[in-house]
Amino acid sequence: MSSILIKKATLVNEGSKQIRDVLIRDGFIDRIEKDIQPQAGCREISAEGLYLLPGVIDDQVHFREPGLTHKATIATEARAGIAGGTTSFMEMPNTNPPALTQEILERKYDVAAATSVANYSFFMGVSNNNADEVLRTNNKKKDVCGVKIFMGSSTGDMLVDNYLTLSKIFSESELLISTHCEDEKIINANKLKYASADNASFHPLIRDVEGCFESSFAAIQLAKKHNTRLHILHISTAKELQLFSNMLPLADKRITSEVCVHHLHFTSGDYAKFGNLIKCNPAIKAPENKAALWEALLDDRIDIIATDHAPHTWEEKQQPYQKAPSGVPLIQHSLLLMLQYVKEGRISIEKVVEKMSHAPAICFQIADRGFIREGFNADLVLVDMNNSTTVTKENILYKCGWSPFEGHQFPAAIRYTFVNGAVAYENGIVNASVRGQRLKFNR
Repeated sequence: MSSILIKKATLVNEGSKQIRDVLIRDGFIDRIEKDIQPQAGCREISAEGLYLLPGVIDDQVHFREPGLTHKATIATEARAGIAGGTTSFMEMPNTNPPALTQEILERKYDVAAATSVANYSFFMGVSNNNADEVLRTNNKKKDVCGVKIFMGSSTGDMLVDNYLTLSKIFSESELLISTHCEDEKIINANKLKYASADNASFHPLIRDVEGCFESSFAAIQLAKKHNTRLHILHISTAKELQLFSNMLPLADKRITSEVCVHHLHFTSGDYAKFGNLIKCNPAIKAPENKAALWEALLDDRIDIIATDHAPHTWEEKQQPYQKAPSGVPLIQHSLLLMLQYVKEGRISIEKVVEKMSHAPAICFQIADRGFIREGFNADLVLVDMNNSTTVTKENILYKCGWSPFEGHQFPAAIRYTFVNGAVAYENGIVNASVRGQRLKFNR
């Protein structure tokens, strides 16, 4: 593998900014110094005025393969991620068939090895009757990101509401457990209450604050009872935030949380414009929730920023509200969105790197990624904060071909994305021949 020398980049890493040269050799960060002289055969990239960030690690995506490949594939969505600066992803089990056996789980890894330009890992799925199979994943704790439990139904039929199953998994899993938390009884009662709902503005009333809180509270009680390593996905309400603490360093927390970019950006007032395009589970809610999520993100009660990238076809989203599926494609624009908030003064670029790169690496104990350090895998992204990116139908790389950000101009641009030292994206072009690696974990 050839060497690459990145010259005069502004490194954003571990809470600071500094101008440095970075030498990449054989897929790893070899040297970080003020002035590295070019060597024979080494490609030199001038990065003066550009910011060099660790690649984004997205811990929650739905790439739809196998079985739902009319919506997306591992290959297409990984390419979209790379174009947006995401170098590693962790994908959810609610495919068709769902990843409820070790064999199905490994088949997903095989597809990624053959087709993904980004690094990858896949969650083992839980149903009401596969606890023993799930616990076989304990033998793979160094190369599987975690176990996923839907404690509320979402896309796919994977609701887990059997207390004996939950108790067994929470008490015996040696892997991190990630949960989708919405209380099914509350949701079903609200569906009856709003049986005539005919547009997406009803969605936060049906999948409401109480449903999220009660389910998150139940998951945390189980985790505390069994001292389980629990990560609650896509927090969407102010009320849930009282369940989380910022009193410990992230590496010492047993219970962690995540917010997704759409819950930081949209509110219930946006349904009038976007309708089903921003229908997702848990729902985008009233503005006071967005304000509280931002506060908790900045004071470290919320640990990670992710996407819950969940593409559906345009035609599927055009159906009447009650038939239209939930989910939003986001991975290509998540970093650009957060850089927009940097430009607006809402968050620092150091904090964005912490929440999108460092924190996922710490939370999931990912080996040798998520930081710009000598000896680490060279997963990097060069961004231009003095340029802009307008989202058009022509540059959307999702297989579904649409984005709620179409027509929006972000005040930043992704210039290069490096995956294991290879240039996977350069000035608008994805190098689809690059192959990511299976993530490894220090457990």
